[in-house]
Amino acid sequence: MQSERHRLTDPNNLSLNDFAQQLRRGGLIDRLINLARDEDLGVPARDVTGELMFSAADTRKVCLRAREEGIASGLAFLPDLIAVFSANNDLEFETHIQDGDTIEPGAALATIQGNARELVALERTMLNLLSRMAGIATLTHEYVRMVDGTPAQICDTRKTTPGLRVLEKYAVRCGGGTTHRLGLHDAVLIKDNHIAGLSPDEIATLLHDLAYTLRETGSSLWFVQVEVDTLDQFRGVLSVPTGVLDIVLLDNMPPQMLQEAVAMRDACESSLLLEASGGVTRGTLRSIAESGVDRVSIGALTHQAQSIDLGLDAVS
Repeated sequence: MQSERHRLTDPNNLSLNDFAQQLRRGGLIDRLINLARDEDLGVPARDVTGELMFSAADTRKVCLRAREEGIASGLAFLPDLIAVFSANNDLEFETHIQDGDTIEPGAALATIQGNARELVALERTMLNLLSRMAGIATLTHEYVRMVDGTPAQICDTRKTTPGLRVLEKYAVRCGGGTTHRLGLHDAVLIKDNHIAGLSPDEIATLLHDLAYTLRETGSSLWFVQVEVDTLDQFRGVLSVPTGVLDIVLLDNMPPQMLQEAVAMRDACESSLLLEASGGVTRGTLRSIAESGVDRVSIGALTHQAQSIDLGLDAVS
């Protein structure tokens, strides 16, 4: 049954450059940058201060630098930013490091040169986005290091800033984390509100019927996942034929219960991936990962990250 459902390519198997290209093709990045330009420069676009300080022919060279330690993210989208803010392609850039690299205070990330008015108009939007993305990559890297030596992968969630999701999920990848579904459109995740009031047997029947529906409609999906809150629900899920499900989300289970779920899965020789979610903090992450689960999803990667301080310095 598993082979009969057409699967989307797992973006976690893509390089960072290829993942950036995939996200770019969706069109959301261009729309985001255009919106960011419009909210800062207005419509039609105008930087009054830049016009007062520089002539139309003035040129400048600047260096994008880190002012604190972290993980770089967002450099792949400098061409997209420049394409929106430099109407005549009057800005040129060179990156000195790659996304995912560790940055130290004072490190040069990129050099940009060209029309002075366009440079100062670009500055704040570029710093806002890259600082935010570096903060997410840095926090993700911290969580990834905390589970070192365990089988658990660190996953993001849909708890992202509206409009910034594709960039924030790219930043998680830069920090060594794993991309969960991009949205409601590319995977199935049956949560508690979908199956409220159903018995474990009824959940199993529903999942089997769902697989038939997906197969008949030819839906292209990345994965099919179901959330369970109890081991009784999980036991019912384990009775579902192979190929119906890919991942089971074990919601708000303490480490001991997670260990029991892993043992139940292994005793059935099931290929299901197990993902822990809920109650994940710096204090609980290690014990959750040591339970044997395959994935740990953490909303804090995106909604609790602090931006990394980046600056733009003039270069003589």
